[in-house]
Parts: sequence; structure tokens; C-alpha cells
Amino acid sequence: MGELKIKAYAKINLTLDVLGKRADGYHELETIMQTINLADVLTFKEIGQGIRIVTTSPQIPTDEKNLAYQAAQMIMEWGKITSGIQITLKKNIPVAAGLAGGSTDAAATLIGLNQFWGLGIPKEILWEMAARLGSDVAFCLEGGTCLAKGRGEILENLVSPPPFWLVLVKPPISVSTAKVYQGLALDQITKRPETSTMIQALQRGSLQEIAENLVNVLETVTLKMHPALIEIKEQMKSLGASGVLMSGSGPTIFAISSTRENAEAIAQVMRTKWEEVFVTTTLGAGEREF
Repeated sequence: MGELKIKAYAKINLTLDVLGKRADGYHELETIMQTINLADVLTFKEIGQGIRIVTTSPQIPTDEKNLAYQAAQMIMEWGKITSGIQITLKKNIPVAAGLAGGSTDAAATLIGLNQFWGLGIPKEILWEMAARLGSDVAFCLEGGTCLAKGRGEILENLVSPPPFWLVLVKPPISVSTAKVYQGLALDQITKRPETSTMIQALQRGSLQEIAENLVNVLETVTLKMHPALIEIKEQMKSLGASGVLMSGSGPTIFAISSTRENAEAIAQVMRTKWEEVFVTTTLGAGEREF
């Protein structure tokens, strides 16, 4: 077989709540995740032996630390593959941004290599692999709009709203997810997401209600650590964004916009200060290109 190209889509969190700490050291989450039309492109090509990661980004590892590498190992073990694979990763999703860049590359590798070698691995096995790889990989495998619980691996599909416009700003700030969770004072959180209200807003496809119900409890930590994120949020609101929120543990801030014109206008202003600014839309599960 020659080459196979596949897109790996980013996600945002429309809500993110932390319910408590689990016995295994992880936190119990309740979050609504949404696929967005910002994607890395992965190209698979057979080589003599081993796993080779080639990437356009100097920021990501090309060895066993890379989740796509680990995903390839799992597929090759399952399929008893004796030849090697080269995975070329064209990075369009910012690295360490709270957008599941590494997780979605891993999910795309599971899907892509299953297809590439015609292995016919059942979906439930791919899901098990995804859960072993990391918290967001299962969602990236599923896509669309989901309520995620547990570590993020227990998924319930939700009705995807009609596509809406987004502006993403990823400042050059490094956020340690572990430190954010360590700094989280669960007993001091005053505003939590109303998950059922957000689900109803999504079902109604009401952009205004979706925007009004954006809540991420991790903002209570990350925004204090990095006040520049507060400025980004306030500026995008002042430019007419319907709603603004941090994705994951940060540092990316996204704004919901009612029109493309408004989204482009917000982005134009934000680009005067920040280099990584993206205008995109949400995507339902059936709208992804695989």
C-alpha cells in the first residue's frame, strides 16, 4: 500500500467540572467536549521496520513519549505487524494548548493504521486502546459533541448544535496541567457548570444559551497563574464575542461568535498582539473527514 492521509481534529471544552479526586490519583471529571475544524494532518507510509515519527513541529517528541507513537505500537502488536511505519505529522493545532493536539493525533493513528493495514479492529477494542493512551483520546476517536465523565473516557453522545464560529487565541504561555489540578481548591469553587442546562442549550441549538452557560472550573487556577489570559478574555468580550472560555487547563482562550464577519474582526484585533490566533467552526461527528 502507498500512503494514507488522515485529519486529526482539535477539541474545546464547553463546560468542565471537577467533582473530586479518585482513589487512583486522577480527578473525576464532568465535561462537555466539542470537535472543532482545526486539524493536524497525519500521513502513514510503510517502511522496513520500527516506528518513525516525522513532524513539522520541533516542540513535540518523536519517540515513545509521543502518543501517536504509542498508538502505533498498540496497533502493530494487535495486528502482529512485522513491517514498520512512518507517521508524518503536519501540526496545525498548537502544542500544549488545551486543545487535545497529542490525543487527537493518537486517535487518528488508531483509526488510520486500522484502515491502512485493513485490520478490522472492532470499535470496542479501539476504545480500550484509546482509554489506555490518555483521557481525551476516546473523545477524539468519537468526535462531535459528548458529555465525558470519569477521567474523560466515559462518553455519552450529545446532539451537536448547528456549526458556530470560534476565535481561538493561544498565547505563548506554558501551563502545567498537573500544577493546575494541584492548585484546584474544590471547596472554594463558587461557580460550576450546569451540565443539564448546557445539554438543553445544545439540543435547542441556541448560540446565546450555549454562550451563557460556558463554565470551566480550571479557570480558577490557570487565570490566577497567568493574568494575561484574563486580559484576552475581556478583550474578546469587548469586541463582541457572545461568550468566552478557556479550553481544558489552558492556555487557549476561545470566543463564540454569531457571524463569520464578527469572528474575523475579533481575530484581526487579537493578531496585533498574539501570534497564534485561529478562526474556525464547530464540527459534528458526521462532518469529520476520515
